[in-house]
Amino acid sequence: MFDEIIGNEQIKKELKKALEENKVSHSYMFIGIEGIGKQMIAKDFAQMILCMNEEKKGCNQCKSCIEFQSHNHPDFLYIEPDGNSIKIEQIRYVQRKIQEKPIISDKKVYIINDADKMTTEAQNCLLKTLEEPPEYSIIILIGNNENGFLNTIRSRCMIITFQPIDNVLIQKYIKKEYGIDNIPANLLEAFEGSVGKAILLKDKKEQYEKIEKLIQQLDKKNIIDILKLSEEICEDKNEIMNILEYMNIILIKLAKENIKYVNCIHIVEETKKRLNQNANYDMSIDNMIFNMWEEIN
Repeated sequence: MFDEIIGNEQIKKELKKALEENKVSHSYMFIGIEGIGKQMIAKDFAQMILCMNEEKKGCNQCKSCIEFQSHNHPDFLYIEPDGNSIKIEQIRYVQRKIQEKPIISDKKVYIINDADKMTTEAQNCLLKTLEEPPEYSIIILIGNNENGFLNTIRSRCMIITFQPIDNVLIQKYIKKEYGIDNIPANLLEAFEGSVGKAILLKDKKEQYEKIEKLIQQLDKKNIIDILKLSEEICEDKNEIMNILEYMNIILIKLAKENIKYVNCIHIVEETKKRLNQNANYDMSIDNMIFNMWEEIN
C-alpha cells in the first residue's frame, strides 16, 4: 500500500508503524494543500485498517480488501460536501452508522473529505462522536485548512500535516505518466508542490507562456493590444485563479528588479478578492489589466 503515491514518505512510515504496533488513533486530521495525496493515503490506510490479513495489511486478497476495492465495504463510509458544505444531516447519518458494529472487519473507518467545509452545526454534532467514539471506529478528517475546524474538533484529533511534494518528484511523475519533459521553471513553481495541480496544468504550457509574455509587455505595448491579449488568456473562467496565481509568480520575480511591479501584485490580489465576491468577471479582468498597465507606464 501507498506504493503509487509520491511524497510524504515519513507520514506513510508513521501510519504503517501505528498499524504494526496496534496504535491506530480513533480520529485523525489530514491537513495540506489540494493534490498532494491526502485522500489517496487516507483510503489506502483505511483498506489496511480493515484488512483481515494479520501478516500483510492491505493484502488485496482477503474478503475485506476485495469488498473495499469494489467500493462495497459495509464497514467503510466516505463522506464529501453536499454542494458547498458538509451539513449536519450528513454527520447525523455518520453517527447512526457508527453505532452499528462491524460486519466484515473488526474495525469501521469513516473518511470525511473536505471536512473543513463542515458547517459549525455539523462540527458540533461530530464533536459528540469524537468525545466518545466506539472502540472499533476510526474517523479521518481531510482538509486544506486547519483553521477551518473548531478548536474542540482539532484537540480531539491526531493532526498530520502533509508537505508539498518536491518539484523533482513531480517532474519525474509527469514524465513517467504523461511523457512530458522540460517543464519551465515558472510553471513548476505554479504547481506549488501539488501533483493534482501539476496534472491539471501540464497541458497549459502554451497558455502560461502567453501570460508571461503579457506581463513582460506591459511597458512596451498600448493598452488596446494588452487588453486583446488578456481577453484571449482569461477567457476560461474556471482557470482564472490559477492564471492569477501564475501572474503573481512572474510579478514577484520582476519586482526584485523594478519596484513598480510590487503594486501590480496588490492589483492581482484585489482582483482575486473581487472575483471571490462574485464581482462582474469581464469588468474585473479589464480593470486589473488596465490598472497594471497604468502602474508600469
